Amino acid sequence: MNKPFFSNLKCRECGKLYEKKAIHVCEFDFGPLEAAYDYDAIKASISRSVIESRPQTMWRYRELLPIDGEPTVGKQVGFTPLVKADRLAKAFGIKTLYIKNDTVNYPTLSFKDRVVSVALSRAVELGFKTVACASTGNLANSVAANAAAAGLKSYVLIPADLEQGKVLGSLVYGTNVIAIEGPYDQVNRLCSEIAGKYGWGFVNVNLRPYYAEGSKTMGFEIMEQLGWRIPRHTVAPMASGSLLTKLHKAYGEFVKCGIVEETAFSVYGAQATGCAPISHAMKRGTDMVKPVPKPETIAKSLAIGTPADGYYAIHAMRQTGGNAEDVTDEEIVDGIKWLAEYEGIFAETAGGVTVACAKKLIDTGKIPRDGEAVLCITGHGLKTQEAIVGKCGETRLIKPSLREFEEHVYNKDMAAAV
Repeated sequence: MNKPFFSNLKCRECGKLYEKKAIHVCEFDFGPLEAAYDYDAIKASISRSVIESRPQTMWRYRELLPIDGEPTVGKQVGFTPLVKADRLAKAFGIKTLYIKNDTVNYPTLSFKDRVVSVALSRAVELGFKTVACASTGNLANSVAANAAAAGLKSYVLIPADLEQGKVLGSLVYGTNVIAIEGPYDQVNRLCSEIAGKYGWGFVNVNLRPYYAEGSKTMGFEIMEQLGWRIPRHTVAPMASGSLLTKLHKAYGEFVKCGIVEETAFSVYGAQATGCAPISHAMKRGTDMVKPVPKPETIAKSLAIGTPADGYYAIHAMRQTGGNAEDVTDEEIVDGIKWLAEYEGIFAETAGGVTVACAKKLIDTGKIPRDGEAVLCITGHGLKTQEAIVGKCGETRLIKPSLREFEEHVYNKDMAAAV
């Protein structure tokens, strides 16, 4: 890349421009900072054919990502499958359904590999040697893995009650795992204090403007994989609300850069009822998000009681004619099972939330049955196996003999099929 198309950091509230440093809040109105770009230069530099000529990773869209040079961390991340889910579509009674399947993202099987590869590539450019994060699990795994590959020292701070698979999925990379007694919001506050005192590169604190932009690549890929067009309806899980806002931004940026035509689209947010501050605000008809002090849900990766981007997620949904839904723990398990049984995709609890909420949105007519929807599935089910233990049937034990098989399996199954 000959020149940086990423020009400044910009306050989302007042528009004040800042240098491209490790800062994330406006000093005048405390608004969040985000990356700003020279879109005219980008439009003159990239096209569909240029993008298609590049390796199939998220970095094929590098002009629209906030780094100055070539990526140095996570160079193989992204370009996950967009699966046409015909069997699930038939079960849900909708004409067309797609699954954006980030359960197979490299290297840690979640969409967080996208945001971390951007944040750590920028951290290297800024000279950080120690990187860290506050996490509900997937982000911790990704920071640990990508920091290890980049030779960076890392710390991940997590709520103490996380799923064991996600704890082990960080420890294995040799990172420093710090478990905090309390919910995610308390973990995040502590991380802000540590970042301020020790100057470490916290991907979702002082590096947040860079980190958040990585989510756009999911939207870029969806448009390319649909044949260079914006999907009519998109459903995404919401924790902080950032993914949904960045999908919205991605669709707009491709239009602005002349890569896709401008067409109507709607974005929808999915939350767990036990921690649904954005969904509840949307249903109340307000953009005032009421914090959830003590989240209670099996979808721990979405259990952020004070969502940093809640306000912006609500406005993105309203602006596009979208909506929000939330589902119970029982419905989350149903969602996991539907996606697995109909499409062969094993999603974590956040995926169950997205699938179950999509069904509600279709059943209530908020997503029309004669339409098309893309469901964003953000993490692999191996990370949250506890949620479905005892809820997916059971094994049948027999001795190693054909008679046993016929008596206890074949004959019973054939009789049940009649």
